[in-house]
Amino acid sequence: MANNLVEELRWRGMIHDIMPGTEEQLSKEMTTAYVGIDPTADSLHIGHLVSIMLLKHLQRAGHKPIALVGGATGMIGDPSGKSEERKLLDEATLRKNQEGLYNQLKLFLDFNDNKPNKAEIVNNYDWTKPFDLIGFLREVGKHITVNYMLSKDSVKKRMETGISFTEFTYQLLQGYDFLYLFENKNCKLQMGGSDQWGNITTGTELIRRKLGGEAYALTCPLITKADGGKFGKTEKGNIWLDKRYTSPYQFYQFWINTTDEDAEKYIKIFTMLSKEDIELLIEKHKQEPHLRILQQALAKEVTIMVHGENEYNSAVEASQVLFGKGTKEMLEKLDEQTFLSVFDGVPQYSVAKVNIEQGISILDLVAVNTDIFPSKGEARKLIMAGGLSVNKEKINGEMVLNSSHLLNNKFILIQKGKKNYYIIVAQD
Repeated sequence: MANNLVEELRWRGMIHDIMPGTEEQLSKEMTTAYVGIDPTADSLHIGHLVSIMLLKHLQRAGHKPIALVGGATGMIGDPSGKSEERKLLDEATLRKNQEGLYNQLKLFLDFNDNKPNKAEIVNNYDWTKPFDLIGFLREVGKHITVNYMLSKDSVKKRMETGISFTEFTYQLLQGYDFLYLFENKNCKLQMGGSDQWGNITTGTELIRRKLGGEAYALTCPLITKADGGKFGKTEKGNIWLDKRYTSPYQFYQFWINTTDEDAEKYIKIFTMLSKEDIELLIEKHKQEPHLRILQQALAKEVTIMVHGENEYNSAVEASQVLFGKGTKEMLEKLDEQTFLSVFDGVPQYSVAKVNIEQGISILDLVAVNTDIFPSKGEARKLIMAGGLSVNKEKINGEMVLNSSHLLNNKFILIQKGKKNYYIIVAQD
């Protein structure tokens, strides 16, 4: 069964380092493997998706996935890949964050009790909390030398800028997680991003030294963008899986706007499409790159996986509103968050709602209450030429706007020519 797993991950470009013996272990028996996630927020972002997809492939190949939510390690912060120390979180915040992560992990993994390889979620705070300092030093600290800990890249890189003892001991805590899961859940493999290799191998070393046990490690490459920019970050920050932070429309747009080079890489990593399907899509895309076949397939698969088919269809429709084919009916269907996402960066003008409710002429709105036009004459000229639209409907004469024109009881969309949009916000 699972030799295929390593082969599958290899062709998808999802293996960076793999410890000798890992492939043999996976082909020998159903193997339990885990990935750690620090609950620094109550939602995952797409930077977490790679390791979650590792768990998804693992489960599909017949193995048992464990998602470890780092309640304890999240209180400290991992120095790997960080140039400065992380803020510490309190227990109440961590519990709230964990709840959010649990709900999202259910989108990717099967937690059905009837499955022998059902997914599990564990929290390292549960087994770390009872430890006292003396106990930890005796149980864990005694088995790993300082020389060994100093040899790790994550520590070396921080020695110049300074690393606190708290962060220095992070690898011991993570190593103990692996030891605990090895003993209590028969977990023999830890997976994660390539920046975690040092922390993961501390765990395999601890298991070897303390129990004489054999454990394994597999890491995936850190995902980059073709232009060298950080994957999953936009000017506004992370692309989140929770629609309160990133609307399904913005989520869809992130994937649809990837470059050809990135789309070819991402479709292998972030979708469950088969090798045959992906190779066919790549071939079609190369023949007609202007159709953006890869980007469309990628955006569809990932948006449906995270947000469901209805939200995906709404996102596609919302895109059409901006790029030409939009209608008034489509516009009226957009909720406030999606509307503002679609027209992000469009100039906004506030007008008293009472003025609109009483009725306001289009000329007064665009040339007196706002400076969309320098004069009523200019506005009139464009209206006569059929170049002005209100809520995606062309107007061809004098027109009075009232509350029936308000989208979400709040906005009016003015379009001047093909590309210039303005939003009127009705203020109470």
